[in-house]
This record gives sequence, structure tokens and C-alpha cells, in this order.
Amino acid sequence: MSGNSGIDRSFVRGRAVLVAGALGLLLAVGGCGASGDASDSGAKAADGKAAPREGFADGPDGAGAASAAPESQADGKAAGKKAPSAGASHVIRTATLSVEAKSVPKAVAAARAAAEGAGGLVASENTERLDDTRETSHLVLRVPQERFGEVLRELSGSGKLLARTSNAKDVTDQVVDVESRISTQRASVARVRELMDKAEKISDVVELEGELSSRQSDLESLLAQQASLKDRTSLATITLDLTPPDAPGDDGEEKDDDPGFLDALAGGWDAFVTMLRWLAVVFGATFPFLLTAALGVVVWRVLRRRRKARRPAAAAPARTPGGNGGAAAS
Repeated sequence: MSGNSGIDRSFVRGRAVLVAGALGLLLAVGGCGASGDASDSGAKAADGKAAPREGFADGPDGAGAASAAPESQADGKAAGKKAPSAGASHVIRTATLSVEAKSVPKAVAAARAAAEGAGGLVASENTERLDDTRETSHLVLRVPQERFGEVLRELSGSGKLLARTSNAKDVTDQVVDVESRISTQRASVARVRELMDKAEKISDVVELEGELSSRQSDLESLLAQQASLKDRTSLATITLDLTPPDAPGDDGEEKDDDPGFLDALAGGWDAFVTMLRWLAVVFGATFPFLLTAALGVVVWRVLRRRRKARRPAAAAPARTPGGNGGAAAS
């Protein structure tokens, strides 16, 4: 019995050692797992902390990107606001009208009222009187682009329309180019002025002044082009010629253009009078020469008569001595 009890005790001890070893192994495995989890969590925490630091280290770029987004949005909004002006077309419109009006003064007053009523103006007016009752007028009207068609229709209906031409020229590219060149030229002028403020040598100042003068001259030329384009694209130009109708006959119809007897007689008389005038002009032009020639002929005849009178007087004395000698000889 004592032998069996010793064996049982040793068996129990062995089992206790095995259980203790198993528990120790389990604890060791659990500790390793906990340490691994702790290390993983620490690494993750470190990575998490490092990520903000890296983000902070890249803060300027990140901030630039962050600020770039609002700026891009702002630029998008600004571009959206500027899109209509950039996409707007700039057109120069011109038209020429030739209208036959029964009363040219009334038609001129109506054209002036139409232009001024549309917010435009009369740029020039030239009236020429044909006779006591008829006259012609030439007007240049400037009207806003949006009222161009309305004013054109009103002027076309002021009388009998003889001719009409209308032109439209798109100068959008030219307007954009001039605006861009103006911006560049202004920046260039500003840079030259900054260099002049920093210049210390007189030679540098003189050279910069010449450069500044040249660039300001170019800028003023561009500004003048811009003003001209703005004026021509904001106001359309209408050239209006007003003429009276032909003189009517007694029955209200136009006179026959075929010439009659009285017309031929009047034409012949005009030709006769014109011929007399030209003869008078020719006579007046040649009269000094004819007078000089006549005086020359008179002088020549007087001198010739004197010579003929001298020749008989010289021959008479020569004959007298000869006769006396012959008589003496006989």
C-alpha cells in the first residue's frame, strides 16, 4: 500500500508540474501576444502621431494646397463673373441710306429727332440748296448699338428708299489684344519708374527717362486705340442722304425727258451766245497783238512814202548839169 501511495504521490506531483508548466507556457504565450499587440498599437500610435507631424512638416505645401482650393474656387467664381464680358462680342456697325423725301427739311428734323430719341447724336450735317424750293442734305448719325435696327427702320420709312447698305465688322480679337497690350505696357512703365527711383547715376537716370518716355508714348497710343474701338463699338454709324423728288409737271406727273422745239431753240440760242462769248474772248486776247501789228504797218507806210519823195528830188539836180553842158557843146 505504501508503495502505491508513493507512486500516486509522484504521479500527482508530475501532473502538478505538467499543469504548472502548461500554465506557465500559456502565460508566456499570452504575454508575448499582449506585448505584440502593445507594440503594434504603439507603432500605430506612433504612426498616427507621425502622420500629423508629417502633415505639419508639409504644412506650407498643404496649406498652399488648402488655400489653393479656395483660390481656385474664387478664381472659378471670378472667371464665371468675367465670362460674359470675355465672351461678349464687339462689333462695329455701319449703314448708308439714300432716301427721297418730299420735304427735305422735315425729313432732316425727323432724322435728328430719331437719333436723339434713341440716345444718339448728329455727328455732322451738310445741306446744299439746289434752287429756290429744293435742297439736299447729308447727315451722319451715331446711335447706340441696341437701337441701331430700330432707328434704321424709322429712317428707311421717312420717304422713298432709293438705296440701303449695312455692314457689321467683328473686332473682338482686336479689342482683347489692345487690352492685353495696355496691361503689359502699364506694368512695363511701372517697372521703369521703380528702376528710376533706385538709380543713382545720372547716366542711368537719363537713359531710363528716355525709355520711360518711349513706353508712355506707346501706352498713350494704345489707350487712344482702345477709346476709338470703344466709341465705334458702342455707337453705330448711319449715313443718310436726303434728296428731293424731280420737279412735277402741271398734271402732277414728271415731265417728259424728250426735247421739243422750244428746247432745241433754247439750246441753239445758248450755243450762239456761247460762240459770241468765245469770239469776244479771242478778240480780247488778240487785240494787243493786232494793235501792235497795225502800228507797225502805219509806220512802215510812212517811211516808204518819205523814201519815194526823196528819190525824185535827188534825180532832178543830176539832170540839170548834163543838159547845160550839152547846150554849150552845141
